[in-house]
Amino acid sequence: MSGRLVLLRHGQSYGNVDRRLDTRPPGSELTPLGREQARAFARNGHVRAGLLAHSVAVRAAQTAAEIGAVVDLSARELPGIHEVQVGDLEDRSDDAAIAEFNAIYQRWQEGELDVPLPGGENGNQVLDRYVPVLTDLRLRYLDDADWTDDIVVVSHGAAIRLAAAVLAGVDGSFVVDHHLGNAESVVLAPITDGRWSCVQWGELTPPFYPEPGATPVADAVQSSTDPMG
Repeated sequence: MSGRLVLLRHGQSYGNVDRRLDTRPPGSELTPLGREQARAFARNGHVRAGLLAHSVAVRAAQTAAEIGAVVDLSARELPGIHEVQVGDLEDRSDDAAIAEFNAIYQRWQEGELDVPLPGGENGNQVLDRYVPVLTDLRLRYLDDADWTDDIVVVSHGAAIRLAAAVLAGVDGSFVVDHHLGNAESVVLAPITDGRWSCVQWGELTPPFYPEPGATPVADAVQSSTDPMG
């Protein structure tokens, strides 16, 4: 049981450049930089991919295609692992919308998973569609003693962070403070009794500590970083 689950955020999209809440599939395409980020991930040698999958979003499919071309691996589309659906906030890039999204997302990470985004999903709904996909991949592949490769799943920043935090017990304050950049990943290793261990979060390795004095909602509004990371 030595293979790992690599939850990879897609490369830079045009929605990211615009700092838009771009969550409804199919969504925006990759920029040229986003395509290069995907190829760079494939070339870095840190992942031994035996299976490559992606969400229904165009940017995720394009990221997987770029990776697959480098490592000579076909990609498959998996339903259920698309981005958190922000409902009435879709396509907005104003500070008020970004602050509202981040405030609700922070409440999810504090355990209030039943709080919905306006016209969109609540945290439990995201997990109910997302986690079973990962569980199925584990049962089919990672729990097989003969499977030694990594599974790379190209997905989306907010959804990855929420699912990984719940599955591996990562502190919610850390999760809120630590976005994923484009083509950054969270790596989960299967451990006993169906549990997971988070062995990498972006460039960080455990233990994962929150940043003292962090103000994630205010930081998200003031930052040039896109809000979904």
